[in-house]
Amino acid sequence: MKMLKNIRVLFMGMAFAAATLAAPAKSDAQIAVGISIRIGPPVLPVYVQPVCPAAGYIWTPGYWAYGPDGYYWVPGTWVMPPTVGLLWTPGYWGWSGGVYLWHAGYWGPHVGFYGGVNYGFGYGGVGLAGGAWRGGVFTYNRAVTNVDVTVVHNTYNETVINRNTTVSRVSFNGGEGGTTAQPTAEERAAANEHHIEATEAQQQHEHAASTNRAQLASVNHGQPSVAASARPGEFSGKGVVAANKAERPNRPPNASNGGKGPGGGDNAAANNNHNDRPPSATNRATPAEKPSTTPAKNANNAKTAQNTSRPSNANSNAKPSKKAAPKSNDKPEHNKSERP
Repeated sequence: MKMLKNIRVLFMGMAFAAATLAAPAKSDAQIAVGISIRIGPPVLPVYVQPVCPAAGYIWTPGYWAYGPDGYYWVPGTWVMPPTVGLLWTPGYWGWSGGVYLWHAGYWGPHVGFYGGVNYGFGYGGVGLAGGAWRGGVFTYNRAVTNVDVTVVHNTYNETVINRNTTVSRVSFNGGEGGTTAQPTAEERAAANEHHIEATEAQQQHEHAASTNRAQLASVNHGQPSVAASARPGEFSGKGVVAANKAERPNRPPNASNGGKGPGGGDNAAANNNHNDRPPSATNRATPAEKPSTTPAKNANNAKTAQNTSRPSNANSNAKPSKKAAPKSNDKPEHNKSERP
């Protein structure tokens, strides 16, 4: 009888483990780890952030969730926080014990550890640079978020320095090819604070993505047609953004103009060469501000400027004439820098 009971307990344990591996990811902040998978998630797709729909919304980056048919993309979207003063800590996949474990995102007074994954738009791997609560009002950093200043007036512009020389779109922490970040002291403290699970709108948003076969990685090959949306649950319409096939950055189309223009920015193409992470101060310089990197060209330009500022050798007291030609019996000494 005792042996039969042990067999029953063992069977129930095996069934629970199998269900855990097959179940879709849950956005439950009370569960540190939702599911475990032996195959790592794809790299993060590249997309342009939709314009913030209204004041008070906070950006929640997209992520790869897992369901019965494999990984599927949950679009990034703007979400209203459950209460004033809370910030979103994105979920992340972490390698541990030979499997990939999903660590669910949550709302809290501070941003916690999210695996060092660079989700873009202020979530560069540590903390949040896209905005902050000030006096009970959320203010947006236009340097890394797509905000239309004619609609949202609580903004500031603060350049975020990127000291990393490599651009990574890795979507998991640890293991082969994953990020190597470890929680900071502040992030460990944030983990012990009171958390609130994903809002109902966020959970419905994830569920909608799980039922849309176009969001499956096996179907879109890492390039979902709905990479981000202006509001949760939107999978069509003006506020929906598709992934870019070219490896271009997860940052606003044009951070300098407050999100105006088609697609949220007037100079979207000009900003597509930045990193996934917020740009450094040198990257934000205009072409006119950048010195030439060709020594020979700089040297020739300097010589030309020097020669044109000197008078002709034929008559040191006369003013040089740009159109004057030398006489046939003159033999002026030609400057090598003037030869074509």
